[in-house]
Formats: sequence, structure tokens, C-alpha cells
Amino acid sequence: MPKRRPRRDRAQRRQYSPAAALQAQPFRLLHSPLAPLELADPEQLEQIHLASMDILENIGLDFFDEEALDIWERAGARVDRQARHVWIDRSLVLEAVAMAPERFTWRARNPSHDLPIGGDSIVLAANAGMAYSSNLVRGRRPGTQADLEELIKLATMCNVIHIPGGALVEAQDVPVSFRHLRRTFASFTLSDKALRGVSHGRIITGDDIAMARIVFGDDVSSSPVMGAVVNVNSPLRYDERMIGGLLTYARHGQVSIVTPFILMGAMSPVTIASALAQQNAEALAGIALAQLAAPGAPVIYGGFTTNVDMRSGGPAFSTPEGAWAVIVGAQLARRYRLPYRSSGSLNTAKSADAQAAYETQWSLWPALLSRTNYVHHAAGWLEGGLTVSYEKFIIDVESLAMFQHFLGGFEVSEQAFALDMIEKVGPGGHHFGTPHTQARYQDAFYDSFLTDRQGYEPWLAGGGEDTARRAQAIWQGLLKAYQTPPLDPGIREGLAEYVARREEALTGVDLYQ
Repeated sequence: MPKRRPRRDRAQRRQYSPAAALQAQPFRLLHSPLAPLELADPEQLEQIHLASMDILENIGLDFFDEEALDIWERAGARVDRQARHVWIDRSLVLEAVAMAPERFTWRARNPSHDLPIGGDSIVLAANAGMAYSSNLVRGRRPGTQADLEELIKLATMCNVIHIPGGALVEAQDVPVSFRHLRRTFASFTLSDKALRGVSHGRIITGDDIAMARIVFGDDVSSSPVMGAVVNVNSPLRYDERMIGGLLTYARHGQVSIVTPFILMGAMSPVTIASALAQQNAEALAGIALAQLAAPGAPVIYGGFTTNVDMRSGGPAFSTPEGAWAVIVGAQLARRYRLPYRSSGSLNTAKSADAQAAYETQWSLWPALLSRTNYVHHAAGWLEGGLTVSYEKFIIDVESLAMFQHFLGGFEVSEQAFALDMIEKVGPGGHHFGTPHTQARYQDAFYDSFLTDRQGYEPWLAGGGEDTARRAQAIWQGLLKAYQTPPLDPGIREGLAEYVARREEALTGVDLYQ
């Protein structure tokens, strides 16, 4: 077990505030000391594997991209060009998947924020892809560029978040044709942590890589500096946009997080075994395509499988069935020696309330206990992924900080046992005033920045604020305290010039045609 953590100095204690306490949480690389939780026994896991091989060989998948069909044809797969359908022999898939690295490093603008991916490492990435932003100050509204920049700042200030940038919310006040340029510029200039992009076709990913070269130089392919989720259009289809992003990232050595989105009962049969077999087939097909295009390209096996709500037909996030899928998905990824992605703050609540909290725990605990290497949507998710909530973001960060503390372990030593203090106090006494307690009480336990543990009367006298209201004060305090990380002025100018030039070129262009 690790040694005691260093105490905060007196100046830190005098300046205590909830926002400052959150900011004081250290940036720490997470490594799980626990054996990963497993549900499927070896025979069951092999059955799921064999079922997925049957899907690949005998049912096949659509690949709506001519270049992808060319790659599969050259590799020896059976291809129907007219139907854009591919049947893939299991030996071809497994040989290709075996070329993917089991571990790699995801570099950040600040090298102290570089991230190991794979093994026992756990990386926490903020929410992504929301259409709306919500907080108790402005209410719920379509996302804006200002919202995006605030959220990047918040995630940068929260040291427990490893990857803050990317499309935390869609900036709907910016034209779609060059929205990605302003998003990537904001990510590079407002944060020095690892960058997350989007895999939306060849043009957008090409611009992201060009901007990364301005920041990192021409060696971006030597070790990845950005990554993005490649969503399968389940069931059994890769569209041209996702394939374009996958191939572009692979050929430039960037991270593709290949993720089927399966709702049991809608995008797959209603049974969990069938859904997992389909997820496995879809994920392995995309990973194999990346390796055929660029052997050794960094990839992450993604799982995003849950059930539909049989009353509404909509997604039911953070269910027991979803937890099964997360845990067995991690087992499958380890079977193929691949890093694994799941999600951490999923829920269908409409506000940062009790439902949001308990559903999130049903997503976060399975992810971390199954040793998910990349936890997507680790904070901020609300309303089935339509909305990012500032208050929910802070509530989730509290949970993540507690997990960071939990995974750090505790001290076991002669000093920690304090047998002399037990003997001195004896039966019926208390330890509040002992030298051992006095020397350690400041840092003996996890120091919550959000939880209220007062009695009812003091809580009421202090304003009677609920958790969401306390979270509101914290995010407002963080934004006031935000300072832009240093960036070479020449790099910033180069990024600005590139954005201006490309905005002019892309104005009016339909990137999603």
C-alpha cells in the first residue's frame, strides 16, 4: 500500500473553499490495484467469441465506403461491391486485430499530462457530443461556443479529469462547415491536457491532424496526440463518415475508439448474449480495418451496449443489463489484448437529481471495477446524452475524486496501527486529542468539496442548499479562478492563421453530404 499522502500546507487550509478544494485535487494517473471484475466464465466467453465469428463470416457487415471495400477485397474478404457488404473470415479478422498495440501513450500538450492507455491504467474523459447545455443560472439551451469554452475550462480545472477537450457540447451558433476548427482551436488553447477530437469523415479529421502538427511538430504519428470515437451504425453497418475518420486517424497514428452503439431489443436481439456477440463482431471488424490500413495503429475496443425501455422504446441507460455488457465487454477486450472503453456517467434524468446520481453509479462502478482503460462521458451527462449539465459535471467529479482516493489505497505500517495510542486511550475513551490524531487529522480522510455533513439546523441556517446549488457555486468559482495554460505565442498564432484560412475555404461546404 502507498505511504501517507502529503499534508496540505497552512496557506492552503486558510484559503479553503469548495472550488479551491476541488482544484487542489492532484492530477494523478490512475492504476487499478484490483483484479478486474468478471461475469462470464471462460466457456461462456468462448461461446460469445464463436458467435461473433459466425456473424462476421456468415452474416457480414455493410461498409459504405469504396476505399474500405478496396481494403477488404485486397485482404481476401468476400465483397459484394453493389450491396457494399463484406463477409470476413475469422482468421483474417484475428490476424489483423493482433497487430493492434496492447498499450500505448496518448500524449498531451503538457508532457506531465501524458496518459498511458491499456493494462491496469484508467483514463477519465469528460462528456462529449451533447446538443444542449444546462445550468441553474441560464437554464437549458442549445449549446454555444461560449458554453463549449466554459466546459473545457471547467474540465481543465478539475484535475481528476484527464481528457477535457473535444465536443463537450455542440456549438450550434457556429456554422457546421467550420465548427470543428473553432472547437479544436479552443481545445488546444484553453487546455494543456490530452486532446479528444471527432471522427467525422476525412476533412474534419484531416484538419485536426494538421492543427496537431502546428502544436506538436511533424512527429504526431510517432505517438498519438488525439483520439476520437468511431461509432458503428448498428446493426452491422459502418457509414462513410465514420470510415473516413477511422482510416484518416489510423494512417496518421491517432487513436480510434471503435464503439458499436447497441440497444438490445432494437439494434440487436433482446438477449444480452446476442447483443454482446454482435458488439464483438462489429468492434473487431472496425479494428481489423484500421490495422489493414495502417498496421500497429492505436485503437481502443469500445462498448456502448444497453437495453431499450420497453415502455417508451427509448434507451435505458445504467441498467443491470448495461452493467453486464460493460463487464463482459471488458473481458472480451482483454481476450484480444486490446484497451477497453466504456462510459461513466450515463443516465436518463432530466435534472441533476437523485435519479441522475443513482443511475450514474450503475454506470461508473461497473466501468471502474471491470478495469475500463478509457472511461468516456465520465462527467456531465444528463437526459440520455442530449444535455451536459454544469451541476451534474461537478457532482460527477466528486464521485471520480472519491474513486481516485479509493484506488490509491491506504497505509499499513507500525505508525498507522498506532497501538500505543490504543493502549493509552483504553476502553471508553476517545482519540480526538491524541498526538496521533492531531498530527494526521487534516489529511486522514478523503476531503469532500461538495458533500454537506452538517446537522439539519446549521444546514438550514446556512441557506439550506441542496447538492445542485452547492455544485453551482463550485463551477462558478472554478471559472472565476481559471487561468489559461501557457502556450507559445507562435503556436497560437499558427493555429489562428490555419483556422482563419480553412474557415474561408470551408464556408458553405456540406461536410456531411
